[in-house]
Amino acid sequence: MNPNWELKNCCQRDQKVFLITIAVFTVVILVLWRTFLLTPFKLITVFLHEASHAIACKLTCGQVEGMEVHANEGGVTRTRGGVYWLILPAGYLGSSFWGMVLILASTNLLTSRIAAGCLILALLIVLFIAKNWTLRGLCIGFIIFIAVVWVLQEKTEVRILRYIILFIGVMNSLFSVYDIYDDLISRRVHSSDAEKFAEICPCPCTGSAWGVIWGMISFIFLCAAIYLGLVILS
Repeated sequence: MNPNWELKNCCQRDQKVFLITIAVFTVVILVLWRTFLLTPFKLITVFLHEASHAIACKLTCGQVEGMEVHANEGGVTRTRGGVYWLILPAGYLGSSFWGMVLILASTNLLTSRIAAGCLILALLIVLFIAKNWTLRGLCIGFIIFIAVVWVLQEKTEVRILRYIILFIGVMNSLFSVYDIYDDLISRRVHSSDAEKFAEICPCPCTGSAWGVIWGMISFIFLCAAIYLGLVILS
């Protein structure tokens, strides 16, 4: 069957559920944004941000010396070698990309299981290179959380694995866009990835300009996730 790229006869039941669920999750996230209830999910976004730096470093033959995620929603990845101009943008853009992947994975139970398994594996790997207890606790907590949700999915009538993966994906996408705006555009943190990137990039763009560019790319990832999700479900 050819993909329904034009989204003819949209929207069927599954597509409507997908859109409504994303809309509901978005409202819930915005309402609870400054509450402690979302802190673990914000930290998992920070984790994916730092993990993306680490992946870019390894892919460009560098060495990851350690990762940290802090309770104040900050983080750091210490690297040596690799291609620095690829490692720097990988954090913000990488976390946006993983948000898109998780949203798309939630459209199918099999891919939701694969995404949950990959998350658990990634958390286990990072657990051994974590340099602070916030990150270690985050890894352990989310491994247990995802494992419990998976068991409930398989052994009971509580079928929520797909919705948990979708929630993490939506949270990650929204937080990535917000984080870029807060760090790179509104506050212009001088030690930010964008400011460092502006220093080494021959293009005459400021850190704020790169923040705008990265923010637009992150928003495109979110829109692409919704569109491709609708195509998959059509």
